[in-house]
Amino acid sequence: MALKFAFPPSVDAGTRLLILGSLPGDASIRQGEYYAHRGNAFWHLVGDMLEEDLRGQPYAVRLKRLRARGVGLWDVMESAQRPGSLDSSIRAAELRDLRLFIQHLPALRAVAFNGRTAATHGRRQLGDSPDLALIDLPSSSGAYASLPREKKAQVWRTLRGWIV
Repeated sequence: MALKFAFPPSVDAGTRLLILGSLPGDASIRQGEYYAHRGNAFWHLVGDMLEEDLRGQPYAVRLKRLRARGVGLWDVMESAQRPGSLDSSIRAAELRDLRLFIQHLPALRAVAFNGRTAATHGRRQLGDSPDLALIDLPSSSGAYASLPREKKAQVWRTLRGWIV
């Protein structure tokens, strides 16, 4: 089984809110873009949260708009073995050192976990960070279809308190 690797972070010194996923899916890896699968609601949900239409923008503009609003993206895993794109298929995950990473983000106030897998691994590392809000989000993945998009959006909108 091939090893799959995550992307570099999309952050800067002004990042106030860091959204962590688990590991990019196959469509994202092929395109070299976070949340590239057309069935993934991430860009819809985060655009709604920011009150901006990001889905119609080129990828580089999306990332630039997130950074301008103090939002960063990264994943809790550096690499893993995974056939397909489902988190339930992840094996032999190499986790990133989140505690070390956040030390380089002086404006960081909150970390949001996009889905259960990201929350499980991220909270293990960051669970005792008293100056940091940790927020569990319903997964933006189309595979998590038991919660309608509008219900997901209600939870994602709670992130507005950490954006600029």
